[in-house]
Amino acid sequence: MAKFLPALDERLSDFIAHQKMFFTATAPADGRVNLSPKGLDTFRIISPTCVGYLDATGSGNETAAHLLQNGRITFMFCAFDGPPLILRLYARGRSVQPADGEWSALRPHFGPPMLGERQLIMADIDSVQTSCGFGVPLLEFKEHRPQLREWAERKGPEGVVAYRAEKNRVSIDGLATGYKG
Repeated sequence: MAKFLPALDERLSDFIAHQKMFFTATAPADGRVNLSPKGLDTFRIISPTCVGYLDATGSGNETAAHLLQNGRITFMFCAFDGPPLILRLYARGRSVQPADGEWSALRPHFGPPMLGERQLIMADIDSVQTSCGFGVPLLEFKEHRPQLREWAERKGPEGVVAYRAEKNRVSIDGLATGYKG
């Protein structure tokens, strides 16, 4: 049975800290819904009502475009091991890029520099929902994939910036992403 809470508590924060992956979902007012899996230990809890993740360069920048348009984002965590649980965080988010004033205060929360890091996705939680997760399969974590780091190493800093300039300025629905370069 689903249960709603106004903020994260210690038990749910601990659950998040132990997850190897999470999902984000955003949508423009009109256009495609974007649902993305995330990993690489990039998610952080700043407070019981503020969370974020370090976003790496990708083939698109849908999340930033949708957040720029309407701010809505949902994070989902599933227990793939241990007791079953699905946790959703309904929130209002924004992209914080290295050129933004907030970057220097927020970036230290997200660990050491990561090759290909693009922006922080920060979100203020509106509500927290838990549900049973009985239908989620049990899976065994093996390791994080190395391809993103290897790709960024091959491109080099200038190559990653050029890639973003080409691929990350506009969403697949033609929306501006707010990418600053």
